[in-house]
Amino acid sequence: MKKLALHWKIIIGMVLGVVYGLIASKYGWVDFTNSWIKPWGTIFVNLLKLIAVPLVFASLIKGVASLSDISKLSRIGGKTIAIYLASTVIAVTIGLLLVNTVKPGEGFDKDSIKTEQIEEGANEKIEAAKIVEDEGPLKFLVDIVPTNIFDAASDNRNMLQVIFFAILLGIALVMLPDEKTTYVKGFFDGINDIILQIVDIIMISAPYGVFALLGGLVVDFGASAELFIALGKYSVTVIVGLLLMILVVYPFILKIFTKMKYKDFFKGIMPAQMLAFSTSSSAATLPVTMERCEDHLGVSEEVSSFVLPLGATINMDGTSLYQAVAAVFIAQAYGMELGIAEQLTIVMTATLASIGAAAVPGAGMVMLVIVLGAIGVPVEGLALIFGVDRLLDMMRTVVNVTGDATVATVVASTEGQLREVTDKELMS
Repeated sequence: MKKLALHWKIIIGMVLGVVYGLIASKYGWVDFTNSWIKPWGTIFVNLLKLIAVPLVFASLIKGVASLSDISKLSRIGGKTIAIYLASTVIAVTIGLLLVNTVKPGEGFDKDSIKTEQIEEGANEKIEAAKIVEDEGPLKFLVDIVPTNIFDAASDNRNMLQVIFFAILLGIALVMLPDEKTTYVKGFFDGINDIILQIVDIIMISAPYGVFALLGGLVVDFGASAELFIALGKYSVTVIVGLLLMILVVYPFILKIFTKMKYKDFFKGIMPAQMLAFSTSSSAATLPVTMERCEDHLGVSEEVSSFVLPLGATINMDGTSLYQAVAAVFIAQAYGMELGIAEQLTIVMTATLASIGAAAVPGAGMVMLVIVLGAIGVPVEGLALIFGVDRLLDMMRTVVNVTGDATVATVVASTEGQLREVTDKELMS
């Protein structure tokens, strides 16, 4: 086992977790799983979340402060945001094209899958989204600026505020003379290296954490098989769209802007993809994404420290694609026809909503309520897709993380900061 690459160990943990979950569901080991297996998965995710904020804070300050001048920051920042926005628009467009072609919601009986548990879960998401809607369409801009950085750093959902303060602090370090900032930069360099070492320690337990996560998840959804079958057409539509992003769009972007082969790219990033699938959290996966990009794809630390933390917060291609498909699916289920104007509204709203979505499990569904409200579709339709959201959340997080790594690789290549890596580095 020691000679196996990390991603193979994670895949083995995933497979064994699913097998265990199926066996546990069949023989009724639900209480045992929830009491003795599932907590280990929670501990693993908590370990990753524990270092998410300090990693983002230290790496961003180090990345911004390492830039020689403000013009370099604006150039890299401009490229990053432009590519992020472009890829998000592409993702939403693909989602709309698929859902309008397949039309999974036509003839769908929206009353056939309503249960008390689904309604309760959907209502929680609706209430959470009302807070966003009540404060206007620019709430995500208001939320970027924290009133207290310590309060912001105490909750992973406030990652955008942490990023804002870290960039602001990094810019100030660039503007001051070197003799006044030498020790401060050295401090954050050391903190960043220490946190990355902690990541290596945590990843030793990744296969076991993934086993516990998947085992608990399969047991939780063991009783929802009929719901998955009823929503199979919708789920397949979303999954095909996500696969198109990973297997077509991102390789195409890499081919245009870099010399890296897409097979090498996926070899290097696969452990982060597996972890994203298991945790459903871009923020929790961020430490591993950064480590894979720097050590196994050849992206410079200067670029990855800026691009990846920013992407984990504002670049949600998978989430945006899912929101487009889900919004039209719900409209079709209610027998509503969406014209060009409404579909363009979905593109705009889903893109903006992805910027404000927290990089945590389930956040995309909260943002979906805003998209539904913008096109006049009943938000109660959220109950139709609530049952399969967890599985699709896992898959769209893989796309989110892959998109972040793609943009980091492209920016590094255009900046001349993408080194060649060996086969050993790709597979280790």
